[in-house]
Amino acid sequence: MLLTDVAKVAEAAKNKAELCNNHFGKYFMRAVMAGFYIVVATILSNVSAAVLYSTYPQFGKLLGAFLFSLAIVLVVFLNGELFTGNNFVMAVGVYNKTVSVKDMVKVWVVSYVGNFVGAFLLSAMFVYSKASHAIMVDYYNSFIYSKISAGVPELLLRGVLCNFLVCMAVLVGTKLKSESGKLIIMFCIIMSFVVAGFEHCIANMSTFSIGYMLLGNIGTVAVIKSMIVVTIGNILGGAVLLGVPVQVMKAEH
Repeated sequence: MLLTDVAKVAEAAKNKAELCNNHFGKYFMRAVMAGFYIVVATILSNVSAAVLYSTYPQFGKLLGAFLFSLAIVLVVFLNGELFTGNNFVMAVGVYNKTVSVKDMVKVWVVSYVGNFVGAFLLSAMFVYSKASHAIMVDYYNSFIYSKISAGVPELLLRGVLCNFLVCMAVLVGTKLKSESGKLIIMFCIIMSFVVAGFEHCIANMSTFSIGYMLLGNIGTVAVIKSMIVVTIGNILGGAVLLGVPVQVMKAEH
């Protein structure tokens, strides 16, 4: 990893902190919009998988994973502020002293809250529109309860691995100049975490919101537990599992 590549990420962290500190409303709206983008991809992915669930479930899973990759593309190309990507970017900023730990935590908290607001609002609009209601109920019944009943070690590791991949997609985006190249690599990386069944806390905000409103009480305590553990795992995956090696291996050549 070249020094110039790491410097780009560290500078991006500085810009995020300045926007959050000096133009809070603008930054928060970018975080809300990132939540919207995640829901757009979730709807596309889940409805497509639901259509194929009863006839070709394996193909439906692959198609859903491929289509969910739209999420990171929308976030990157439309300047959304996604909590999970910020785990890596802001940590690199701290490692290189372009931002303080306080700045990092503030950006994380604001983007997390903004992502939740966006994810919840658009998820509610989708559910109460009754669009694709019947197939979505059947599809969510097939996986939502097993998703929230996973154990803490499993959830933590799934969160770590998920954001390692998500932040790798973010890092690739800083190196490639071709937009088509970025699209291809991002789609491949994001598809890999969805196919594998890893856990992304912001995507789960959308999934759990839709599931709760579709099916009723799916287990509030279990949902909160899952969200907390996966969020911690995502932070470790982005800030530590990817962020630390990138910092250690940076060099001029």
